[in-house]
Amino acid sequence: MRLVVATLLVLSATPVTAAPAAPLPAPAAAPSPDPPIELSLAKSLLPGYDACGDVECLIERAYKPDRKAKQLALALWADHGDIAGVGPEEIMDGGYRGQIHLVPQLPVGGYRRHLAWVAEATGSIDRFFTDVFANQAAPSYRWQGLAFRFVRSIKKRTPSAYATSWTIEYNVEGSLLTSAAGVRETLFHELFHTNDEAHGDWSAKHLQADYDAIVATCGKAPAVKCLTPYAPNNTMVRGGTYYAFQQNNGNAVHEYAAELAVRYFKEQSAMLAAGKLARAAFKCGPAENARAWKALVDEFFAGRDLVPAC
Repeated sequence: MRLVVATLLVLSATPVTAAPAAPLPAPAAAPSPDPPIELSLAKSLLPGYDACGDVECLIERAYKPDRKAKQLALALWADHGDIAGVGPEEIMDGGYRGQIHLVPQLPVGGYRRHLAWVAEATGSIDRFFTDVFANQAAPSYRWQGLAFRFVRSIKKRTPSAYATSWTIEYNVEGSLLTSAAGVRETLFHELFHTNDEAHGDWSAKHLQADYDAIVATCGKAPAVKCLTPYAPNNTMVRGGTYYAFQQNNGNAVHEYAAELAVRYFKEQSAMLAAGKLARAAFKCGPAENARAWKALVDEFFAGRDLVPAC
């Protein structure tokens, strides 16, 4: 488990007499490695090559028609233990989106850019965790050893992605997946969902009361203006509201929590890169924000918050 960012060290130009520097804290014990993806699961992601006895063979054969995509897929496996394969054909109940027809789509040829964006995103997330938690207690969070199932939606551009049990379904026609930045943010959002699941549906148990109170405050058809102070992120539903507050989307507190995790990613990255935020910290908004922020940071990120107190 790992990730990146730059820290600024400011030194005083005035000579001082000081006591010997205190020793640096010992590095946190390395977290247990993520369980490797079993060959049987790998074969379901890259079907048709039952003679293969290892994951590298599966990748080599499945991606043989596209050398560049093959190199990306092999590196993803070697560096992060992630497998890029395909999802099944299915008719998905998309809630407010309606019924969605998804078909398998290996990220090769014209879709190779999606595999490149996933590789960039996983590397960025890895470096993020490395930098935020350098010499700190390891977070109770998993971000490697993931199964990516690439699919293509027919006549729709939703959903962009969804996740369960360390598996991320990635729609190459998804409306949010049109740039490296969009993919990075979407994957961090989906990554939270599967960690939330592993923590026993934590968000529904700990954020539901405040979430319901926010929705009740803003009414049955809440205005965007009313929800804005409470929205962790700026992702919007086309013609609708903040994605964190979109109804008919399962238990919407899950999306609120995942967007809150994205806000954590953005704010910690900004602190590492610039030492300050470009806008007010989420926790410094309404009281509901502060409670949700502290609860999420303590549960998933070992209480580590580089943003100064309000």
